Amino acid sequence: MQYLLLIYDQEAQFASMSEKEQMAIYQEYMALVEELKERKIYIGGNPLKPTSTAATVRVRKGKKGVTDGPFAETKEQLGGYFLIEAKDLDEAIEVASRIPTARDGSIEVRPIQPIGRAQGAQG
Repeated sequence: MQYLLLIYDQEAQFASMSEKEQMAIYQEYMALVEELKERKIYIGGNPLKPTSTAATVRVRKGKKGVTDGPFAETKEQLGGYFLIEAKDLDEAIEVASRIPTARDGSIEVRPIQPIGRAQGAQG
């Protein structure tokens, strides 16, 4: 089953780190990605640009509204994701716990619902 690992962190905290500290974290990410590729469970992933580059779109009564930034003011922001193929939730949680941002932020583990398959269908 595929799982999306949503990586939440505090943008300001990361931005306040030295370049050396940031590079050390990136190197940890790259090492984890390489390991997951070797295990053939890594499908993809990317960091996201800062929330200052985001836009939120809503359509109400047929009218499109666009606002700058993310939908909600929160302490942590969605900073990136991994998409993996795991045998079960336990394996997905094990991978999530190894993502460097889990130490200071949080990782939401969400199973993918394939389009065209009924919710709750075994897959």
